[in-house]
Amino acid sequence: MRSEIVKKGIDRVAHRALLKSLGVLDEDLDKPFIGIANAYSTIVPGHMTLDKITNAVKEGICSAGGVPFEFGIIGICDGIAMGHRGMFFSLPSREVVADSIECMVEAHGFDGLVVVASCDKIIPGMLMAMLRLNIPAIAVTGGPMLSERVKGEKVSIKDAFEAAGLYKSGKINESELRLYEDFCAPYCGSCQGLYTANTMQILTETLGLSLPYCSTSPCASSRKLRIAKLSGKRVVELVKSNIKPLDFVNERSFENAVTMDMLIGGSTNTVLHLPAIAREAGVKLKIEKFDEISRNTPHIVLLDPASKDTVVDLDESGGVPMIVRKMKKHFSNEMTVSGKKLYEIAESAVLRGRDIIMAEKPYRKEGGIAILKGNLASSAVVKASAIREDMLKFEGTAKVFDGEENALKAILNNEISEGDIVVIRYMGAKGAPGMPEMLLPTAAIAGMGLQRVALITDGRFSGATRGPCIGHVVPEAIEGGTIGLLKNGDLISIDVPARRLDVKLSEDELKDRREKWKPPKKTLSGYLARYSKLVSGAEDGAVLL
Repeated sequence: MRSEIVKKGIDRVAHRALLKSLGVLDEDLDKPFIGIANAYSTIVPGHMTLDKITNAVKEGICSAGGVPFEFGIIGICDGIAMGHRGMFFSLPSREVVADSIECMVEAHGFDGLVVVASCDKIIPGMLMAMLRLNIPAIAVTGGPMLSERVKGEKVSIKDAFEAAGLYKSGKINESELRLYEDFCAPYCGSCQGLYTANTMQILTETLGLSLPYCSTSPCASSRKLRIAKLSGKRVVELVKSNIKPLDFVNERSFENAVTMDMLIGGSTNTVLHLPAIAREAGVKLKIEKFDEISRNTPHIVLLDPASKDTVVDLDESGGVPMIVRKMKKHFSNEMTVSGKKLYEIAESAVLRGRDIIMAEKPYRKEGGIAILKGNLASSAVVKASAIREDMLKFEGTAKVFDGEENALKAILNNEISEGDIVVIRYMGAKGAPGMPEMLLPTAAIAGMGLQRVALITDGRFSGATRGPCIGHVVPEAIEGGTIGLLKNGDLISIDVPARRLDVKLSEDELKDRREKWKPPKKTLSGYLARYSKLVSGAEDGAVLL
């Protein structure tokens, strides 16, 4: 066992003394040592019950003959960090999560690893660490939040973000605004819709790194605790059998994950996270692969923000196993951490509620995410599943902002009109840095009732974003990309079916603007200064090089 490096031999007397100070018994020294990376905190709603879930993991580990050791991992709540300086730290925190788990596992010689988290960057960072370390490991994701109702309709955190625009446009009063504040995030768990957190939980299960139904079982459910306990037992079995993640996670596993992403219309942030996770497995997942799979994969599940259905409704429809069962021909039958292959798990899928998996009548013939290219971007990402049909092709005039704050003010002050395309630049991985999410501007556009307004940025979007919102534009503005050359009034063309994103300017005009362009100066310090120097482009997953 790996842990013998810290507990066996005459020269490890002091090590054993320190372990015994933790309550480790002599008989425990012959058992597998299992590290538990727990993102529990009292600032993140998706993480506030992870202490209970982790306790169930510990029970499972002990019952299977292992010794659990829990350690903490940071986690940023994107919703609370949204719209201010805090959002610059969100994506960069993914690398901190991965690196800190690596440090803890290697320093303490754990035989196995369980990662426990619910939210956006934390799950990807944990999966990166699992594959990088390649020791017996399993993920336990915390599960989605339940929903309440306002005015008779099910609401989610998306509605709270959009409520500000509704209030500013006079569509709701102050007491109604308070209802959204009080009831849009009423329980523990990752925010209800198919945003980044829930998308990544579903893709974790699809990759085979968590047990069946782990991703869609609600945070507050007893079933979640049972899955956590079984996961604790399973990791000990993995150690005893020496089964490691890279024994079953391969290129086809990642293609399965991308396929699932397209079927369900998941968050565009997966185009950042899946390549970063794949890189740790030695798999090159190119951005073109997302579009290739999207072209050949129908969109069969419509969840919030594209509908009022939530991830809990998907769970009642049979969850990930039912999607695989219905769309079997689109998936490769890969092994999972459970010891069963995807098809075998799918055969036991059970429908418990409404069937919202529209395999026979897809919402669209193509998948939920599209990769656009043109003279405005060598690549850009859009959540096509959240765009109305009449906006898939759109031409508008640019309203250009060098940052999110001024754009938000302009939207809320009625300075944006139908037919405009809001451009928010210098928001990329290097330029911001950290690719902050633009949920406040997109939610304000929706809340103000603007139907024919698009948004383009070299930053990124929350999975709660809906409408023609195009992000991940590369090259980003700070690197001299075309987005940095745009001016108010420029005519921009968006054609999602044709996968085009163009500004209607001649090559001579673009060349002239490029020669006159100078990058803005920004003073950075601390972690963001280091991150900005080391981070790759969005097309490569914004990883540290």
